[in-house]
Amino acid sequence: MGEIVVLRHGQTEWSLSGQHTSVTDLPLLPEGEEQARRLRGEFGDRSFAAVWVSPRLRARRTAELAGLTPTATDEDLVEIDYGGYEGRTTAEISEEMGRTWSVWVDGTIPGATPGETLQDVGARVDRVLDRARPLLEDGDVVLVAHGHVLRVLTARWLRLEPTAGALFALPAGSYGVLGHEHARPALTGWGLH
Repeated sequence: MGEIVVLRHGQTEWSLSGQHTSVTDLPLLPEGEEQARRLRGEFGDRSFAAVWVSPRLRARRTAELAGLTPTATDEDLVEIDYGGYEGRTTAEISEEMGRTWSVWVDGTIPGATPGETLQDVGARVDRVLDRARPLLEDGDVVLVAHGHVLRVLTARWLRLEPTAGALFALPAGSYGVLGHEHARPALTGWGLH
């Protein structure tokens, strides 16, 4: 049985500064490109049934530099839509709220520029997992995407609620492995680079 490899894109200007990035299509920084290049040898012994990539430039470039050939671009792999919190840091949002804000607890901004709920993201990644599971009989499936969406996907793989993604911090330019133990979904590697 194959595994799902979740690869977070390399460092961008906003991932470095802590700004929430969804629809803003930023390029990788030079260090982000180097992070992706260092991954090139990590996947040499794996047989890929599929390589699915978020349509954002930072994910596509990471796949390319890591030596992965995408078999599909998947809109379900885009980052959480932060709505009015796009481009803002947790510290800025917390200061405005007068308390510590967390996407895992508070969600995205309500009102005129709403973002996506974690339940919406959970539904998206459930679709990805439903498409990926049958392919695991033929090899591994690689998903190249973004930090928060991959954390929600990991929670859903483990049969947890989307909010449990809070438990799975995934640094830029690193990857995790979602596999099985005794035929049950398991986290078999994390934060690797």
